[in-house]
Amino acid sequence: MKRTLLAGMVSALALASAAAADIKIAHIYGKTGPFEAYAKQSHDGLMLGLEYATGGTMEINGEPIVMIEKDTQLKPENGKALLEEAYGDDEVDLAIGPVSSGVALAMLPVAEEYEKILIVEPAVADSITGSNWNRYIFRTSRNSSQDAVSSAIALAGDNVKIATLAQDYAFGRDGIAAFREALATQGIEIVHEEYAPTDTTDFTAAGERIFNAMKDLDGPKKLFVIWAGGGNPLGKIHAMDPGRFGIEFAGVGNILAALKGFKDYEGMEGGTYYYYELPDNDVNDWLVKTHFERFDSPPDFFTAGGMAAGIAAVEAIRKAGSTDTEALITAMEGMEWETPKGTMRFRAEDHQALQTMYHFKLTVQDGVEWAVPELVRELSIDEMPIPIRNQ
Repeated sequence: MKRTLLAGMVSALALASAAAADIKIAHIYGKTGPFEAYAKQSHDGLMLGLEYATGGTMEINGEPIVMIEKDTQLKPENGKALLEEAYGDDEVDLAIGPVSSGVALAMLPVAEEYEKILIVEPAVADSITGSNWNRYIFRTSRNSSQDAVSSAIALAGDNVKIATLAQDYAFGRDGIAAFREALATQGIEIVHEEYAPTDTTDFTAAGERIFNAMKDLDGPKKLFVIWAGGGNPLGKIHAMDPGRFGIEFAGVGNILAALKGFKDYEGMEGGTYYYYELPDNDVNDWLVKTHFERFDSPPDFFTAGGMAAGIAAVEAIRKAGSTDTEALITAMEGMEWETPKGTMRFRAEDHQALQTMYHFKLTVQDGVEWAVPELVRELSIDEMPIPIRNQ
């Protein structure tokens, strides 16, 4: 009888141990709110990344992955509270997210307080892996400097004059600061900077200030726009006819829904993070094929990023052999892994993922409902001097 009870207790303990061995990952992102489209892409990509990296088993080293979703509603205070909840109450092994840079900045200190990994995807502001960084932060998404350097290389030329328009928060401010710095390496200065609140709908005054700053200048004139979410100013500024002053648009890439509104800007150039036809590698081939099968559409900007984060999480845990934070940090610093964009590498100094970017030129093609970013050239990790900003 005692042996039977003992055997039962051992069996129960074994079951409890097995249950405790689940790998818990929290995805904390703006599932509802202005960036809802970005959020859906990011989550779809994350789940596809976990599926791809685990060969469809959704297990790492024999331990099942449990995904916990939390919606920040794009509010910084929510992001902070939900990450505390994930680390404290849910006891997740690591977290991924968020969509907004403002939300991300509120979440960074929580990772340090709980001494747990936060993989930032897809928030972009340089300060995330710069002045606000801590050692528990790893970022798979590109940063503002990667957007800036790739665009500066794309737009460089003799006597080029550039003005900028961006949103007045961390994403826009960091983006333009990085762009200004990158242009300086090409011998180009920004002649005018314009910032507008994220909910701006009337760009008349901003457009007039930009035109007044540029209309009498000689040489090629470009208006470089960084804008996320709705209310994109390109259409409003375009209606004011910048062409009468010889001003052309330039910018970074965008999601397919936004590219539908870019058909009036054929020939626009810049640097982009992803367009599904640009990379040539096995991971992207799988993503494109699978996404068409599952969703009857091509993968988008943030789908690729979500997938990169999912693969990174799996590879890190596999390499570390556990979910222990210190083991993960050791495994992830300098780690290289394959993504839809090719090889990414976590830079040891600031945990920013170094990655390929793409110099594009927009074309309009029959039968395609959006402007197509055609590849001018691929910009490799080694071609882009991305500053380290956390020291």
